[in-house]
Amino acid sequence: MTRQTTLRAAFWLILVSFLAWDYLHSPPVDLRFEAPLIAAGSGKATQGGHCSMPD
Repeated sequence: MTRQTTLRAAFWLILVSFLAWDYLHSPPVDLRFEAPLIAAGSGKATQGGHCSMPD
């Protein structure tokens, strides 16, 4: 194996190992108390943008 192939294999092995460790040691996600998506906004009415102006 070449050096580049060895480094590539080591990278993926470390990444998959970390993801497996994180999955096994993290508490389960409670979807009822999950924060809303950041794109959903703050709940306030949109103001000031051209898209919020009436036709």
